[in-house]
Amino acid sequence: MSDSSGSKTKIRKKNDGLIGWIKPVLYVLLFFTFAWEQNYIPSGSMEPTLETGDRVLSAKFAYGYNRYSVPFFKPGFLPENRLFSSPPDRGDIATFYKPSEDIVVIKRVIGLPGDKIEYRRGVLYINDQQVPRDLVRDVNYTDSDGRITSAREYIETLPNGVTFNIYEQTDRGRYDNVGPYLVPDGHYFMMGDNRDRSLDSRDLSRTGYIAQKYLMGRADITTFSFYDCDRGKDVSCFAGVPFGRFFSALN
Repeated sequence: MSDSSGSKTKIRKKNDGLIGWIKPVLYVLLFFTFAWEQNYIPSGSMEPTLETGDRVLSAKFAYGYNRYSVPFFKPGFLPENRLFSSPPDRGDIATFYKPSEDIVVIKRVIGLPGDKIEYRRGVLYINDQQVPRDLVRDVNYTDSDGRITSAREYIETLPNGVTFNIYEQTDRGRYDNVGPYLVPDGHYFMMGDNRDRSLDSRDLSRTGYIAQKYLMGRADITTFSFYDCDRGKDVSCFAGVPFGRFFSALN
């Protein structure tokens, strides 16, 4: 009898160990499937808000769920219509699926459905009203391609009061005199904060308006970063580690 009891105890302990290993894995999968998603920033299109090498947490629950909430699988049995759907606010930093390239992109929500968006001599206009921008400073740094870059940093203030910093290398760039764009129903106009280094909704042939069904999440916070501390920006670094980019709330 003792042998039988001991055998059962061993089996139970073995099963407990297996379950104990599986449970945290399931929790992590559920966390990144339904609550948050971690995104890596590969380029400088969202500078100075997001730096190349940053990792950010995006809240999936912010806009609701559909098949594009599971980016690596996009299961066909899930609908494109959203469950618990909620529209983004102007100024949100949003991740979205870009079907033409099968990639996830991160940009800022600038135009809402029905808006008129225009760029005149490097200045943003929304519904024929100029969006204020206030000069902060001139910056010189090494960009993600290793080139020495100069830009002007501004604080931009959207009509709903959301403020954030942008870079402008020039007011005579490719996208500095474009529009007007009329944002269709159910779509959004996205732009990068690094205005002359961002491929975004201003290019209708390659990005264009983003359908609400492709929205995936709202980027809320950086977790950690592989930012290169030798790029010359005023990021707090210690021993080559950009601690100044760790756990920083985004706006």
